Amino acid sequence: MSGPLSGIKVVELAQIMAGPTCGMLLADMGADVIKVEKIPGGDDTRSYSEPSIAGESAAFMMLNRNKRGIAVNLKTPGGLEIVKKLLADADVVTENYRKGTLEKLGLGYETLSALYPRLVYCAVSGYGRTGPYADKGGFDLIAQGFAGLMSITGEPGGPPVKSGTSIADINAGIFAALGIVSALVARGVTGRGQMVETSLMEAAIQQTYWQSAIYFATGVSPGPSGSAHILTAPYQAFPTSDGWINIGGANQSNWERIVKVIGRPELAADPRFLTNGDRMRNLAALTPLIAERLRARPSADWVREFEAAGVPVGPVNTIGQMLADPQVAAREMVVEVEHAKAGRMKALGLPIKFSETPGAVTRGAPTFGQHTREVLAGLGYSDADVARLIAEGAVAA
Repeated sequence: MSGPLSGIKVVELAQIMAGPTCGMLLADMGADVIKVEKIPGGDDTRSYSEPSIAGESAAFMMLNRNKRGIAVNLKTPGGLEIVKKLLADADVVTENYRKGTLEKLGLGYETLSALYPRLVYCAVSGYGRTGPYADKGGFDLIAQGFAGLMSITGEPGGPPVKSGTSIADINAGIFAALGIVSALVARGVTGRGQMVETSLMEAAIQQTYWQSAIYFATGVSPGPSGSAHILTAPYQAFPTSDGWINIGGANQSNWERIVKVIGRPELAADPRFLTNGDRMRNLAALTPLIAERLRARPSADWVREFEAAGVPVGPVNTIGQMLADPQVAAREMVVEVEHAKAGRMKALGLPIKFSETPGAVTRGAPTFGQHTREVLAGLGYSDADVARLIAEGAVAA
């Protein structure tokens, strides 16, 4: 593996989405990520069988590319010994077990930090490892509701709406990766690892910067605003004759350009819309005036005209349209990898670019226990040892 984290060994004891997102980012940046899946069943996303590719879960394959995978039963002495051997020369371990689970197995932070002082231990949980909710499990939907995200998503007057993506899970994975890299930098100075911890709750709360600022200033909890911005207007999605486009009138100059493009220059002098504050107060009147003009022509025409005028604009794409866009291709955000069962398949690329140590997506997600023999051989286990471990149910290969 190439990349800025080349030479870093990561043992992933995490599953489903937040932890694997973290591991995927580290692997894409060059770390050797060894994913330890439980026996029986493996990572729970393997059971998300639809849709599948060659019988393999598409959800699992998306988040676990670039990793080596082994299947271990931590409830057996042999399986526990394997994980401890893996950790002996590891730089990082990631986990998202409930508080106390790994501690009972002798794999908690206090035990491992005493054995391996340079180890960076990253724990992702539902609500954090301290506080009255520390023992609760975590799920993206629950975190979005708890953090208030569902109260600000959707159309005004509508029911609570979840973000279309698993934003708490994914953001927690990004925070975990950032925390790990920061801890590795600190270790270069101090020589010691440390605990890195984040949670779905905190990852969801972090998304409320603007809304929390409003509450701190006014004492009023903002509600949903559809696609509109809560601080500036017009800044939202508008229908056209064949779809939708987003227009970003984020300042006075853009507002004045917008009314010229839509053929309503007199709106700039309308006392209801003179300033951003005026436009926000009268948004219910402003929106239909703009929408009426935009419905007359197709999206491509409007995008072309707004761009020519210097107004921030863009299409509201479907996922398929986004993946087919030439800019997405130019930024290598759709890549192809080789999977042991599915063959050549597509995946999302690394969203961080490096000029000197580029990351890379070089292999598909492991099949269940695909690299068990390879990893155990690297730990000094003989073929006979592996056969014995398989027979006792400690590993699957």
